[in-house]
This record gives sequence, structure tokens and C-alpha cells, in this order.
Amino acid sequence: MNLRMIAKKLKYAVILFMLPFFVNAQQKTIVGKVTSEKDGAPISGATVTAKGSTKATKTGSDGMFSLIVPSATKSVTVTSVGYSAQLVNVGEDDIATVVLKASEEGLAEVVVNVGYGGSRKRDLTGAVATLRAKDFNVGIITNPDQLFQGKIAGLQVTSNSGQPGAATTVRIRGYSSLRPGTGQPLYVLDGIPLDGRTARPGFSIGGLGTTPEVNPLLFINPNDIASIEVLKDASSAAIFGSRGANGVILITTKKGTTGQPKLDFNYSIGSSTQFRKYQVANAAQYRDLLKTYNVTATDLGANTDAQSEILRTAITQNIGLAVSGGTENNNYRFSLNYQDNQGIIKNSGLKKYIATFKGQSKFLDTKKLGLDYYVSLSRTDESIVPVTNDAGFTGSLMSGAIGWNPTTPLLKADGSFNQLGVNALVNPLALLAYYNDQVNITNLFGYFSPSYKFNDNFEYKATVGINNQSGVRRATEDSALATAGIKGRGIAYYANNELNTLLFNQTLTFNKKITSNLNLNALIGYEYQKFSYKGTSVSGQDFLSNIPGYTNILQNASQSSILISSFNDPSSELQSYFGRATLNFSDKYLITGTVRADGSNKFGSNNNYGYFPSFAARWNVSSENFMSGIKSISNVALRIGYGVTGSQEFPAGSSQQQYRFGQQSLGLSNYANKDLKWEKTTQFNIGLDLIVAKRVNFSIDYFNKNTSDLIFNNPVPLPGPAVRYWVNSPGNITNKGIELKLDANIIEKKNFSVNLGFNAAFIKNEIQNLPPGNILTGVVSGNGLSGATAQKLANGQPILSFYMLDFVGLNSSGFATYRDDSGTPKTADATQYFVGSPIPKTTMGINLDVTYKKLTLSASMYGAFGHKVFNNTALAVLPISKLGSYNVDTRFLLPGENTGNGLAASTRYLESGNYLKMANMTLAYNAGNISMLKNVSLFVTGQNLFWITNYKGVDPEVNTDKQKDGVSSFGLEYTPYPSARTFQLGFRLSL
Repeated sequence: MNLRMIAKKLKYAVILFMLPFFVNAQQKTIVGKVTSEKDGAPISGATVTAKGSTKATKTGSDGMFSLIVPSATKSVTVTSVGYSAQLVNVGEDDIATVVLKASEEGLAEVVVNVGYGGSRKRDLTGAVATLRAKDFNVGIITNPDQLFQGKIAGLQVTSNSGQPGAATTVRIRGYSSLRPGTGQPLYVLDGIPLDGRTARPGFSIGGLGTTPEVNPLLFINPNDIASIEVLKDASSAAIFGSRGANGVILITTKKGTTGQPKLDFNYSIGSSTQFRKYQVANAAQYRDLLKTYNVTATDLGANTDAQSEILRTAITQNIGLAVSGGTENNNYRFSLNYQDNQGIIKNSGLKKYIATFKGQSKFLDTKKLGLDYYVSLSRTDESIVPVTNDAGFTGSLMSGAIGWNPTTPLLKADGSFNQLGVNALVNPLALLAYYNDQVNITNLFGYFSPSYKFNDNFEYKATVGINNQSGVRRATEDSALATAGIKGRGIAYYANNELNTLLFNQTLTFNKKITSNLNLNALIGYEYQKFSYKGTSVSGQDFLSNIPGYTNILQNASQSSILISSFNDPSSELQSYFGRATLNFSDKYLITGTVRADGSNKFGSNNNYGYFPSFAARWNVSSENFMSGIKSISNVALRIGYGVTGSQEFPAGSSQQQYRFGQQSLGLSNYANKDLKWEKTTQFNIGLDLIVAKRVNFSIDYFNKNTSDLIFNNPVPLPGPAVRYWVNSPGNITNKGIELKLDANIIEKKNFSVNLGFNAAFIKNEIQNLPPGNILTGVVSGNGLSGATAQKLANGQPILSFYMLDFVGLNSSGFATYRDDSGTPKTADATQYFVGSPIPKTTMGINLDVTYKKLTLSASMYGAFGHKVFNNTALAVLPISKLGSYNVDTRFLLPGENTGNGLAASTRYLESGNYLKMANMTLAYNAGNISMLKNVSLFVTGQNLFWITNYKGVDPEVNTDKQKDGVSSFGLEYTPYPSARTFQLGFRLSL
């Protein structure tokens, strides 16, 4: 059976299956296609209205429409955001072909999601950035935050690990939080605020350290996302109250299209290799070093590249399918997504399975009653390798690979693993073979949202949403692995966590033209959200056999080794009342006021409620008469705003007395604080928007962001109990800066166009008013470095500033010397100094699109400048003092250095983190329609193609979690899972 027949049968089968959605009782059907004059691309979502009738429909993603109208209809009006409206006569064959021309005025009518409703772009009073699907990054995308990396001014996205599906650090307008795992923006999916956590059990077994976190957005299918809005300033984010301090990212999924059932299909396959290897000595160089430094070591004659032995060319496949259709009153969209993403380290990878269904219905003769509904069921399967944040001196997988002596073979002559002993560097191949770590997370997300439109002015809407996650983790280390505590014993770990969220909200909106020059848009609402998190785990050792797998015979472990643990966090509840009103005077002057009251049982009993107001105004200067004679500049607008937002990113029950239950034991674990409250962020913003020569869109914003009432987890002061408690500190963190955004249509012709986008942010970060104390963080790992840190909090310094010894050079004996207040360099007990910040002063992104006929070349670069990165890997794993047993990084060696030189956190390993990365380049060919196949597009994409940097590690973007005593860290690299360079080939089509 040929492809055409298969496509025909599939299309007819889908039509028959979806037949109940269609109503065909009119006398005449008009069909047609709407395309752009610029490049002939189909325009989706265009409205087609029959002249002289109320009948209307919208085009699908292929630009096609079908409209049933009275037989007397002779023409239709076609409108679309960003295009000029067009009246099209309908011929005798009732087929309309419509070509729309881009309109500068139409772009101002784009409706932007601002939380609990939308606003025209020309009515925005706050700092809101918008990306549509056509603007997203492409390639191997596992997490939605990869879609906007480098695309938005003031938003920085940093990978915490190169492992597929790893969590990212996302910061909007600087760093304002000190608690580990916090400071992230609030994500809102189709109006449902997300928890921000995952049900993946975390653990550390066998002395290998803690594996990095997984991304909490993995359950979202990137192909389902229609738009992303980023609320950057407090005047726009205050509607989210005590969760808006770090900005808000609104994700809107695609809706069903009207018309006959349409099937969209995409497939891609890609290959990934290590972006950049650690540069260590090969066997020949190593032997020379042994001679140069007169080090006696056993040379077993090997030429081993341990990094290459654990790495591979990873293959990734991505398959997506979506079916959509319906009528104006009942439409639907069903999607499936499967992704198999191998990791570049052997045995690692991620598989995702996602199914979604979304629909919209209208009821009653008046169609005033509506219902929106959505359900998503997903499962992610992770295969995790032991690349960890805080491994001991025997190392984890990456430290074992880069530190392996290249003259020593990984395998013995008989093929068995050459393990060096329980107190020596771990053999990476043996670790891969004897370690097994599997995680699966099942996620059910859904909502239904009825609405009723009383009249043209009033509309009521309610939403009930759930998000239920279940995570299971099975991990084992075989007794054959030669590490302390594991050799001859083995270990198994099994855990099951549950994370649940329930939401109910309701809003009433009012929109009315009060007078001919005054319009009021108002919203009031109520919201209730409940979060619960619990789990159980069991581990054991000393199994008699590993044939069935340790986690399948946990009862076989020795009685004394079995550990059972469980937890049930206090449920947290959030009850909120909110309102927003916008007054529009003559489309020239707009004023928006917002207020939200949040009541949360996370707060202390003396501070149950927090209040978060904001105010913003906009002046559409171009609407003034004095601008009528200026043709080169248009759409000029001034924005100003001020608001207060909060952050309640601390564990549930933090303000309450909590107890730790052990085996037949009970102890206090958290001391109550009735006065604990949210962190508070006040922010001032002023912005200017304009268009130059109808080709260049430009905006600039200045912001001043001040975070106070900082939340710390401190020891209880004596004579209190020897436990910790949560408290608000009087300190402040300020972020001041300027954001620039420029989009230019450099060339705009029918068959050829060039578009350039540029964004940049310049930020100054500082801590103020912190009480006296010695708050250290940024733990430096490694043998002989116990208790060492690299960062400190201090007034007048940027947050998490590097604080360490300042390396001067070697003395005559070959030992390191450090600057000292005495004026004479010292080898020990020298003064520590503030020596730089991990927070970039400048971030930027460059995006280019070049189109010639059916070919489009897209490229995206981004970078960060003015910051430092501490290379903990070079210090702990590869120093000269370990020559003879470990490998070394020759770039850090100095002539005459003594092999007995001690290890210390110093500026010797503090490097410039500046980089500019070619993150994405895509060449696409829009083949159009081929027989029954519609909108056929072929593409090839490269990711992480190259970078420009002087950093000596694997990636200045990688951020290893090196927190201490409840204070976060940033800018330290310690043997992370390496980043990948990827090439991908794929196609898209419709039926």
C-alpha cells in the first residue's frame, strides 16, 4: 500500500471518529486558505467572517478554513493579528484564496496573557515579554525553559547538569534569594500555578554523593506550547502576590482549531557528543611529567583515555502527533509525544511519554455558557549515572574518569575491572557496570473551567485543577564495587514519593466603555490552592545474591543494615483574594492598579496574611497630535510602574514546631517561629517602546529591585534547643539594571528577508544591611579540603561573592603563596579577600532569521559577561600534588612547583566566566503541499555548535549545587555531567 493511500485512509478514519463535533446544516460551504504576503506561509488563527452574517471561523495551522454560510453570501472578511483586514469576494466555486499584508497597527492589537486574563499589547503598563511558537528555540528540547534560553532580556537560564532532563537555574532580573533551590520564577500553566517541585526521590548512597535534581517541567510537551509570557516587573507580577517576587512565566498551550479534522505529525532524530572534554594529560605527557617532577609511580604501560571509555555518541528520537478540529462551538486538540533521549555518558538517558487532550465548548442558544477542559498524562523514565555534586575523595563517575592515571589500564588481562582499592580513586568502568539507578515519575495534570458571559460587560469564570505526581526510584551498587562500605556488602535503595496539588479559583471580569473616551477593564478573584508531599524509602545491605536485583529482595538484607524512612510534610494551603483594574483614557493614557491578599499557613501565626499592591501607567505618545507629523517613529509609549511582591519559597511547616521520628526515637527537628513571614520585593520600573522606520522595534527598561526580610535557616540561639529554625533577616538584596531589546526587519522583500533580534541586560547586584556574622557558602569538595568554602555574604558585595585566598605565585621552595594584609605573601594563614562575583553583570542574546523563497536559516547566540567561575574540578581532582596516583591538568601547573604543595581554595582556580555561545542554528526547507501531505517542512539543526570563552573547564554555564547550612551557591564547577553538542534532522507535515 503506497503512502498516499495510507494517508487517505488515516484522514478518513480521523474524520469518521470526530464526526460528532461537526454541524453541517447550512446551505453553502466556503473553503480557502490564508497566507502571508511576506513569504507565502500559512496564517493560523485568522478569523474569516461572512459579510452580512454572524457566521465566522478560524484558520488552522495550515491556513485552511471551511465556513458554512447562507447561499446568498458573496464575500468574506479576513482578519488576523498583525495583518491588515481584507474583504474577499467569493466566486462561483466558493473557494477563497487570501493573501494578507503585515500591519504595524495590527501588531499593537496582539493579546498578551498577563495572568487571569489578557491585554492588548498596546495596553500593557508593565514589563512583559512575549514569545510565540515561531520564536522558540528548536532542536532537542526536553524542558520548556530551553525554548526561551537567550531570547528575553534580563532572563538567564543556566543548566545545572548536562544530563538529559536536568534542572536549570532560571533568574529574572538578577539573583535575590539565598535559599537552595529557590529564586526560580513561578510557572503558571494555562492559569494553574505549578508547585515547582517534583516527586523524584533524592538520595545519596555508597559515598558517591548526591545526584543533581531533575527539571520540574518535564511533564509538559514543548510541542503543545502556543506562547510564553514573562512578567518581569512587580507591577505585572503582583497579581500573583506572595509567589511573584522572582517573576512569573506564563505558559499557554495550543487550542483546537475549527474545521475538518487535521493531523499534524513531526519526527526528528539526532546525535549528540561531548561538547568539550576535560583537558588532562595523555599517557605520553603523563610519563614526561613523572620524570620532570621526579615522582615515583607504577607505570603499567597503558595508554588509557578513561573519559572516552564512558562516553558515547548518543541518539535521540522525538515523535509528535496532534489531531485537532471541531466547530466554533466545540473544538478539540489531542496530542501524543514520545522522546527517547540517550545521554552522552553510557547507561544514562531519559524517555518521555506524554498524552494531552484539550477542548472548548459553548452551550445554550446564546452560547454564553462555556467550558474549557484539559488533561495531560505523562511518564518520564530516567536512567541516572553517579555524576554527583559532593562526592568524596574516591570520586564519582566523572572524577574517576578525568582523574584516572592514563598509564593504568581500566581492565585487567583477564577482562575483569582493574579496581585500585576501597580507599583509592574509583574505576569509572566498574562504577558504570556495578551501579544502577532508575527513576520513573508519573504525572496527571488537568483542569476544567466553566464560564458564563452575562452580557457584553460581565463574565464569570471558575477553574478546578489538579496536579498529581508519583515518583519511584530504585538504585543499587553491587558488592563487587571496590569502594568503602560497599565492597563485599552491596547496597539497595527503594523510594516512592507523592506530590499533589489542588486548585480552585474564580474570577469576575468587567469590561465597559464608560464614556466615549474612557474604558474600564476590571477583575476580582478568589483562589485556593493546597499542596501535599509525602514519601517512603527503604535501604539495605549484605544480600546473599544479586541475580534477582537487590531492590526486588530487600527482605534478604541483613537485619542490622535495613533502614526504613518516611515523611509527610505539613500540607500547605494558600487562600487569596485579588483584583486588578485598568482605566484607558482615549487610548492614550492607561492606569493599572493591582492588589492581592495571600493567606498562607506557611507563614507564622502572627503573619498569616500578606498584602501585595502595585501601580502602573502607560502613555501612548504616538496617539498625541504633536506626533502626527513624525513618520519615521511610531508606536511610542512610556511605561512606569511600582509594586510589591513576595516569596514563600521555604519548606511547608517552617514556622511550626516539627519532630524527627527515628526507630524508637523522637526528637525536635524545627523550632517554631510565629513571626515568620514572606520575603518582600519592591520594584520600580520605567520603560520606553517605539518603532523606527516601521522596521525596527525597540524597547528599553530601567528597574530597581529591592528584596528584604530575607529568610534564613539558622541555629536557635542559646540557651534554646540545639536545632535550627527559620527566621527573617533585616538584610536587603538589590538588583538595579537596564534591559534593551531590538528587533529589526533589515531586508523585507517578497522572496528574501533578513530579521535580526538583539537583547541585553546590565545588572548590578548588592547586599545591604546584613547584620554582623560570618555567613559562608560554596562548599569546596576534595581530599584535604574538608570545611573549605569559596563564597561569603557581606554588605556592599554582590550576593554569593567569592571570598578566598588571593594566589600570588610560588616561593623559592615551590609552594603557593597568597596575598596578606601584612604586605608579605604567606604560604599559610593568609588573609582572605573578596575576589569577584559569580553573577554576570551583562547577559545578551542575538537571534537571526534569513529567508530566501522556501529556505530559512535561523541562528541563536547568547552569552554572559563580567563574572567568575570557580574550577573546583581542577583544584580537587587534577592538582600536581596527586601526580602519580591521579591525572593532572597541565594548564594549571607552574614551573618548579613542589609536588607536596597543599590544596586551598584560592584565585589560582578562579577563572573568568565570560562566554558567547552559538547555541542553535537551523536550516529549514518549507516544501509546502505534496499530494495529500500539507505544509511539509524539512529541517536540520545544530545545538551548542561552538563558544568563545577563556574558561578552562567543560562549560562556564554549568552550575553545581554547593550549598552550605541552608544558603545557596552559584558559579562553582565540580565534575559535572558534561554538556553535549547535537545535530538533528527532522520533518513536519499535516494531513
